[in-house]
Order: sequence, then C-alpha cells, then structure tokens
Amino acid sequence: MWDAYKRGFKAYLQLEKSLSDNSVEAYLHDIDKLTEFLQDEHGMKTPDDLELKDLQQFIKWIGNLGMTATSQSRIISGIRSFYKYCLLENIIKKDPTVLLETPKLIRKLPDVLSFEEIEDIISQIDLSTPEGGRNKAILETMYSCGLRVSEVVNLKISCLYFDVGYIRVIGKGDKERLVPIGSDAIKYVNIYRKDIRIHVLVKPGNDDILFLNRRGSKLTRVMIFLILKELAKKAGIKKNISPHTFRHSFATHLVEGGANLRAVQEMLGHESITTTEIYTHLDREYLRETLHQFHPAFKK
Repeated sequence: MWDAYKRGFKAYLQLEKSLSDNSVEAYLHDIDKLTEFLQDEHGMKTPDDLELKDLQQFIKWIGNLGMTATSQSRIISGIRSFYKYCLLENIIKKDPTVLLETPKLIRKLPDVLSFEEIEDIISQIDLSTPEGGRNKAILETMYSCGLRVSEVVNLKISCLYFDVGYIRVIGKGDKERLVPIGSDAIKYVNIYRKDIRIHVLVKPGNDDILFLNRRGSKLTRVMIFLILKELAKKAGIKKNISPHTFRHSFATHLVEGGANLRAVQEMLGHESITTTEIYTHLDREYLRETLHQFHPAFKK
C-alpha cells in the first residue's frame, strides 16, 4: 500500500520539484522511517488515517533511537513534504503536520576573532616567499569581503572590478552577488597578480582562477584551512579557527559597527535573514551601550 504512495512521491520530487537524486533518496528515507515506525507500533495506517498524535509519537520514537535534534528536524521536513504531495493528489483531506512541532535546535556560535587578532594572524605571513604573497592576498580578500572558503578558491580574475571597488562572487546554488572589496585587499591582490602569479605555469582550465598553487592549479579548501591553522598557531591564538571564522568575524564586526542586517545579508549571500541573524554574535556590553544610546527607557 505505502509502496504506491512512495512511488508517486518520488515522481513528484523528481518531476515537479526537480530535486537531485541524493535529495530524492533522503526524502524517501524519511518516509521509510515513518513506515518502519507504523509497522512497529501502529499497524499500517494509511496517510489519511494518521493523526497529529501519531506523528508526535513517531517523533518520540525516532528520538528514542538516539537521533539528534538536527536529524529529527530533517526527517520532519521530509514528512511535511510528503503530506504536501498527498494534499495535492487528494490522498488526504487535511494535513496532520500543520501543528507538528520541530525539536528546538541549539545553534552553536563559532568563535569570533577581534580585528587585532585578524591583523595578528595576517602579520605572521612570511612575505619573502611567493606563497606568502599569495596567502596575504587570500586572507585580506576573505576578511574584506566575508567570503566562504569555496568562493575564495573559485574566485575568477574576470570577476574582479577593482576600478569600481567590487568583486563578483558565485555563491551557493550558483547565485551571483556583487561584494565591495577594500583598498588593502585590492592592493595585495594586484601585487600577487603582477609579481607572483605571472611566474606560475598555469594548468589548462585554470587560466581565469585567481589564486593558484605552485603547480598552477586551483587551491583546495583544505589548503586554506591548513594555512590559517598554521598562522593562528604562530600568532598564539588558541581559538578554534577555520576559514569560516574569518567570514563570521567579518559579519560580526560589521554588525557591531552599526551595519544594517539586510546589508550584511546581501554581502554574505544569505537567502534568508534568519541565517544572517546567527552572525549577530554581539557582546553584552555592546548591546547595553546600544540600548543606552537609542532606547527611550535607558536615556537619562
């Protein structure tokens, strides 16, 4: 009985939603979990017979299997999509997932570097080597523009508009955005291009890639990670640092400086403002000062 529903759901995901094979498999796996629960606990009710209380028991059941809140939320998302399909196909009359609550996710904020710590990390670079000149250009660009590590390794020369102070970034889902770039980053990228990159024998297919390794190929994300780890160690910084730390610090410093959250969202390339809100990791003192400055109840 459920096999027919699953086949229909699979066709809906592939044809109407145009999802990748991996995404389709993940959604079908969520429905498999639900039918596994029904076999264990309820007998095989049809989608139309299932009520909110059944689905709440299902969430308890997957929780008892030791699944994290994140995994539970993913499965619930899959079940919601299935019921959306069932409504469209008139398999059900009402959607029992409407009032289904998702487990609360605890968002762990990454470490933030102060501006001084970022300068300290960058100052550890040995500029007497070609790699050092390149790494200086990379880190200045990452901090100036708040780039994801994938965006910096894929940055193209044809996407640099230094005459107007912008770069074109290709982010998640191939979405493009224009991001302002600071004068320091422009200066060190130009030095790298004129004095270092020009001497690298570029491998075919990498001609337009800005940052190259010594063999003339695109850098890997892991390479950027290792460069940063090594520099942070030299600077004596004990925080848990990754390329994402630079992006997080970029956004935090902007917000602390009074930047509009929508502007930060635009620069980071976030689809939703709620994603940007995690970057507003502001210290209590800053919040207190803001209240004293702007809130009528705090003004003397």
